[in-house]
Amino acid sequence: MGRIPQFDLTEEMMQLVSEISELIGSIKIVDNLEKFPRLRRINRIRSIHSSLAIEDNKLTIGQVTDIIDGKRILGPPGEILEVKNASDAYKELENIDPFDMKDMLRTHKAMMKGLVGECSKLRSVNVGVVTGSGKVIHRAPKSDIVLSMMKDLFEWLKGSKTHELIRSCVFHYEFEFIHPFCDGNGRMGRLWQTAILMRWRPVFAWIPIESIVRKHQQEYYDAILNSTTAGRSNEFIVFMLKATLDAVKEVAFEAEHHMNHINARVKRLLDVMGSYALSATELMERLDLRSRKTLYYNYLQPAMDAGLVKMTDPDRPTSRNQMYVKK
Repeated sequence: MGRIPQFDLTEEMMQLVSEISELIGSIKIVDNLEKFPRLRRINRIRSIHSSLAIEDNKLTIGQVTDIIDGKRILGPPGEILEVKNASDAYKELENIDPFDMKDMLRTHKAMMKGLVGECSKLRSVNVGVVTGSGKVIHRAPKSDIVLSMMKDLFEWLKGSKTHELIRSCVFHYEFEFIHPFCDGNGRMGRLWQTAILMRWRPVFAWIPIESIVRKHQQEYYDAILNSTTAGRSNEFIVFMLKATLDAVKEVAFEAEHHMNHINARVKRLLDVMGSYALSATELMERLDLRSRKTLYYNYLQPAMDAGLVKMTDPDRPTSRNQMYVKK
């Protein structure tokens, strides 16, 4: 092996790994995310919006949501395409083998198609990272050694016995240092860290670490630059572990908060249902609701997700004669 990632395992890192592991090991956070597809969807949109916003995409989270929902919006065509591509790339997370460079090239094509000429190919030109004022803050390795460096990095990733939380951070840093593509390196590095973490705990598919990175964007860049200057990725590892811990805490709180709201609404729904089937109109009257969407998304869907209510005609969910009954 050529280049071997340089870093030290510190007490601070191991403490962060322990805290994250303990939170992720909690049945409650995993259970709540599995029960509520709407919450998973919101977190996925936050991941996409935040990762693109770091790359200076100006679309709002509302606009990003509309694009993912297939709606037309007014906005720069390039930024709209970035959202569509990122959505496609994130959909592939469960199918990605994070230890396979061919999968990375395939995912880069999904992420960058129509945006750059060299999709799914390692760069053939020399590049640098430049600030908005034109200052070069990082000169990436020359293009003729990128392939060998990436092969070394993937070999290290596959063979290392380091904990996945730390290994994912190290890979993320080394990837940004090498800068293997002409464009899309930032969003690909963040996506790939998630793919590595998913091999450890699949729930990371729905934890938007990118949103925390976006809140501390300058610190993120500083950690990369300072690690490069030091010749060791310690500072970046600590930064990303803290971001991961904050993201897990946020999701745990939101899932619990969501669960409490759901529990109150579901209890109210069950109280008015009785023991026989009712139509949506009858349920709206009993709950004093005016909106069918509110009934479905805030009451019926959570109750059905929890296995407490079922449709009388599940094969035709939008049937005008659809009824709902307690299980």
